[in-house]
Amino acid sequence: MKIACLHTMESNAALFDAACPEGATLVHAVREDFIARAVAAGGASEALLEEAAEALRALMRESGADALLLTCTSIGGAAARAGAIRVDEALAAAAAEAAGPGGLIDVLISLPSTEAPTREMFERHAKAAGARIRIVLVEGALAAFQAKDFGRYADLVAAAADRSDAPVVALAQASMAPAAARAKRAVMTSPAAALAAVSRR
Repeated sequence: MKIACLHTMESNAALFDAACPEGATLVHAVREDFIARAVAAGGASEALLEEAAEALRALMRESGADALLLTCTSIGGAAARAGAIRVDEALAAAAAEAAGPGGLIDVLISLPSTEAPTREMFERHAKAAGARIRIVLVEGALAAFQAKDFGRYADLVAAAADRSDAPVVALAQASMAPAAARAKRAVMTSPAAALAAVSRR
């Protein structure tokens, strides 16, 4: 099975390669300008979402892939327009199932621009399961990432996860996945969950 992935951060490609299930092949495309524009504007505009959707459609045509995955939460709204799977949807569903009725999920984010689409996604799945969510912005994480200090970035995310008193902690951005190995508690990450969901479909 060939899965085409559209990233907005070059470093995310390796995270998905590491989580790639047996029998699947990944094709990567990167558009860092999409995340730069979303961050600068404080969120993804309608025009940006449509441009991202067209980039997804083009990637599907050019790659000949069997499935399409959008790995950026800030422009997650573009996925449905292009028939792609959102990276955070599988994570949100798995977190809601793990939390169960009355359970609490702390959803960690590093980018303010991703708060609205992430909240919508996780709240929808949590409500269906009778669970609740809290969105937690990891202070300092964005600055560390922009400085390409990925070790500090992972440490900040891991520390935020360890401070959580919620039974379930989900790391919303794919770029956060390396923090799982540094946290003292179990956390849920999106690359493995998303690729598994794509493979099942």
